[in-house]
Amino acid sequence: MGAAKGRTQADLFAERQREISVSEFFSKNRHLLGFDNPKKALMTAVKEAVDNSLDACEEAGILPEVWVDLSAVDGREDRFLVSVTDNGPGIAKSQVAKIFGKLLYGSKFHRLKQSRGQQGIGISAAGMYGLLTTGKSTRILSRTSPTMPAKYYEVQMDTRKNEPLILAEQEIEWRDHTGTQVQIVLEGVFQRGRQSVDEYLYQTAMANPHVTIHYRAPDRKKKEWIRATEEMPPEPREIKPHPYGVELGVLIRMLKDTKSRTLAGFLKEEFSRVSPKVAREICDGARLYVNARPKRIAHREVEALYKSVNDTRIMRPPTDCLSPIGAEAIEESLKRLDPEFVAAVTRPPEVYRGNPFQIEVGVAYGIKNADLDTPVQLMRFANKVPLLYQRGGCATTQAVTETAWRSYGLSQSRGSLPYGPAVITVHMASVWVPFTSESKEAVAHYPEIIKEIRLGLQECGRKLSIHLSRKKKAREVLRKRTYIERYLPHVVIGLREVLGFGEAESARLMNNLQEILGSPPPGIGDDEEETAGTGSLEDDTENAGDDEPRATNKREIA
Repeated sequence: MGAAKGRTQADLFAERQREISVSEFFSKNRHLLGFDNPKKALMTAVKEAVDNSLDACEEAGILPEVWVDLSAVDGREDRFLVSVTDNGPGIAKSQVAKIFGKLLYGSKFHRLKQSRGQQGIGISAAGMYGLLTTGKSTRILSRTSPTMPAKYYEVQMDTRKNEPLILAEQEIEWRDHTGTQVQIVLEGVFQRGRQSVDEYLYQTAMANPHVTIHYRAPDRKKKEWIRATEEMPPEPREIKPHPYGVELGVLIRMLKDTKSRTLAGFLKEEFSRVSPKVAREICDGARLYVNARPKRIAHREVEALYKSVNDTRIMRPPTDCLSPIGAEAIEESLKRLDPEFVAAVTRPPEVYRGNPFQIEVGVAYGIKNADLDTPVQLMRFANKVPLLYQRGGCATTQAVTETAWRSYGLSQSRGSLPYGPAVITVHMASVWVPFTSESKEAVAHYPEIIKEIRLGLQECGRKLSIHLSRKKKAREVLRKRTYIERYLPHVVIGLREVLGFGEAESARLMNNLQEILGSPPPGIGDDEEETAGTGSLEDDTENAGDDEPRATNKREIA
């Protein structure tokens, strides 16, 4: 049929257009948030609640203690009540509904400061998933002061408007100290092993040695991870954006929104590491007056300013906005696995797109009951949060597979993880981790990040090479000594017959020879560090194409 009289087809198409809310979009595309299958959905819900609890406790200066309880609902195997309780500061009444019932609402998106959450999506998305799959509201208990009563809320999300709905609110009796409890009923599948709730909590305890976690699984089995240290990690400080990380469109918007009256004042107040001298150099490079009005700068002049910013030498961003785990803490966590060798390193801070970041690497070798013919276990962390999914699409995995581990004594095939009884941990701390998706499961492949990870891996690899070299030499000395010990009685008998020794002299000769064999193996000492494990970035690059592992390598490291 033709269009109605006086109306074009474009007018009819226009009537069909309507705005959709972000919550309506994600409700139809929940796989983008990590809720694409029941097993993963259960783990993601626990992860988001625990991450929020840890962030809240650390910002309040409280040693975190978290209780995680999973229980089947009505005896069903596909429906669970997820309950996460913490000893944090609680949540103010005015914020409860928006935190749990509105997507893209939070305090961390606009702050350049290391934190687990970034987007303001996680816990509200978990509540939305629970509402979609079971029709149940998110239940929240919160106490903000020991002298005030606790508050109970039931919150739902209106996905068409991305607005919260409070269905119930009342005061109740609940615990004597501050804290928050979140309860979500959702469809899920509980399984143990890799990529499970158990694995997430275990790796969280590894990356956060100051945290105590109490866990009760649906089968009512309990497990606890007690904190290994009473010392809180340093509280990261908020910083301003660095000029090198600002794109042209963002710079135009900042110039329009600034309250500064002069261009030099704008550069000093809105960015980090811009001193009056640097601001003058930037203005001179763009041929703009330092006292020019920021809001009156034309588009062509902004382009000149943007070019001048990138041509001017500016100090790197401050790094007190980061809170790394620390090499010693990583080693202590890895020692829980009871390995024969542990090494960890914290790299100096670096920058990508103007954002400071820091890489930490740990290696534990000689894990009991580990198979020599299976790949090492790779633990990936971002801002102290375990990354359990999308391993193949992560920059961390790429850096590990591109490192030539044969140079350090481990077997490896081209493009794969090394083999052996080992665990490798890689942690990235940053004010803004470049995740590949909203589900925060893999780190994007920035060259600066991959390079830093490789350098950290190589540093630990050299220490591992020294350890394996010592083991090899000690085994060789032991093999030779055992061989000689087997023939010592025959040597003594021969000398006694040739030299005419008596029984006493023969016994003394045997004792002397055994003492010589029992002395420390020669050539195995501290000076070995000067010659063993000299692998470097260049060495790894040259060896990367050699995919033929040494035939005796697996036997040597057994």
